[in-house]
Amino acid sequence: MQIHFLDAPDSNTLGKLIQQVADQQEVKSLLILACDADPLHAATLDPVLRACPKPVFGGIFPQILHGPNAMASGALVVGLPWPAESRVIQGLSDPSADYFESILSQFGTTDTAEQTMFVFVDGLSTRITGLIDALFNCLGLQPNYIGGGAGSLSFQQRPCLFTNQGLLQDAAVLGLVNTHSSIGVAHGWTPVSDAFKVTEADRNTVISLNWQPAFEVYKKIVEDHSGRTFSTEPFFELAKSYPLGFAKLDAEMIVRDPIILDGTKMVCVGEVAEGSHMHILNGNLDSLVAGAVHARELAEAGMLHDPMKNNEAATARLMFFVDCISRVLYLDAEFQQELKAVEMGLPMIGALTLGEIANTGDAYLEFYNKTSVVGILHDHNR
Repeated sequence: MQIHFLDAPDSNTLGKLIQQVADQQEVKSLLILACDADPLHAATLDPVLRACPKPVFGGIFPQILHGPNAMASGALVVGLPWPAESRVIQGLSDPSADYFESILSQFGTTDTAEQTMFVFVDGLSTRITGLIDALFNCLGLQPNYIGGGAGSLSFQQRPCLFTNQGLLQDAAVLGLVNTHSSIGVAHGWTPVSDAFKVTEADRNTVISLNWQPAFEVYKKIVEDHSGRTFSTEPFFELAKSYPLGFAKLDAEMIVRDPIILDGTKMVCVGEVAEGSHMHILNGNLDSLVAGAVHARELAEAGMLHDPMKNNEAATARLMFFVDCISRVLYLDAEFQQELKAVEMGLPMIGALTLGEIANTGDAYLEFYNKTSVVGILHDHNR
């Protein structure tokens, strides 16, 4: 396992590091994590990525994790010792795209059992949930899934995915890695309202709740609970503390992050199903840290049930931690407490994302917001 960190990279230094790592014989695939604040340009990086002889997958995020530290600048190039297949799904906002057929054509003949699929998407695309549903319908839970939404906190869509085709936007990159893993998912947010029915929605935009303009309903609950007002604060500054929660039978509540106000409509990271029921949520330092710890505990418990646990080579090698950037913005300096709480003595890398992707045990595959996802990768090939 090779973990290389670049402090304040530009396109040239990152490109050179990618080439150096890819040239190592023991490296079978590359995971690349970078920060949106750094000057990384497709024009320079595309030739390097297209010429890379090893499978490449990763993204550009608001922040990344290197050990117990959150970085707003820097890049990680991880040379994985496991073979992988890297595939791209284009048109992640295209209403006519058939993601099931795309996935079937690229992975339909692949044995994905007991492997790990990294799933990185453009977090500002509008059909992320459609892709996740297609993945589940096509491949089920044969592999474990972990990943999240790349992109910028400016909420301006631009190239943010590292692939063998270059740096892409409005797409997904799927990295199927030939190693087992265990995954834990939890968040720590709790309801502060009764349930509301989503009476009108358009993909990732909530239009009405209980047949009333969505923001009017949301505004009253949030202002009453917080003692603050949207008239004196930017929408996202207040909304980041009050996500939307959708109940899922026997699973962690699905959280949606409202990030942009469009009149009385609320634009979220990830799609919202019309006819679903939702609560407005809130949390605090203790509850969010406890949620992250629970995610780590679930991942550790999954290791105990690893079907390869009797194989002496099946030892944990890497912790991949995916956490929502809006949890960081909410906790601010106290986010460091969450990072310390999830440490478990393994090398830890990760990304602070625009939405998180994971499966919960043997039940669901979901696109989450404001949620902690812990993945522990086990060192064995089948």
